[in-house]
Amino acid sequence: MELEKLIRDIPDFPKEGILFRDITTLLKDKDGYKEAVERMAKSLEGLGVDIIVGPEARGFIMGSAVAYAINAGLVLARKPGKLPAEAISNSYGLEYGSDSLSLHVDSIKPGQKVAIVDDLLATGGTAKAVCELIEKLGGEVVALRFLIELSDLDGRETLKGYNVDALITY
Repeated sequence: MELEKLIRDIPDFPKEGILFRDITTLLKDKDGYKEAVERMAKSLEGLGVDIIVGPEARGFIMGSAVAYAINAGLVLARKPGKLPAEAISNSYGLEYGSDSLSLHVDSIKPGQKVAIVDDLLATGGTAKAVCELIEKLGGEVVALRFLIELSDLDGRETLKGYNVDALITY
């Protein structure tokens, strides 16, 4: 199945000059969504993943489905102030601004093997910030998996040294 045919392009969103790759059209296609989850899950075979971390917000959608598919736990990387217990935060740059994400301090145990699953790899800032949080908590980042990679934004360079893969590359 050609998953890229299920992605809708929206020019000038969220601001002028950005071509937004809208995954809602893939998510609503039951066969496409299932295929994407199954491919991501298969790419994690043999890595011994204990925990999937899904960055807010679309990482929740892909991460939870992949965690279920591989029988792993799920941790949500949230915007600051959204987690009810003690948390650590990390700020990062986006292709069109900056933001911050947090993890509960007890969400990752030292030595756990962790995969980050998200919808999009752009500049790599979000993923790198999450990697740093996981490592600060003692987890081992064994893989980063994305539905889409925007190769011209050099996110792989930001994530050099990590096991990175995407299902669709633009």
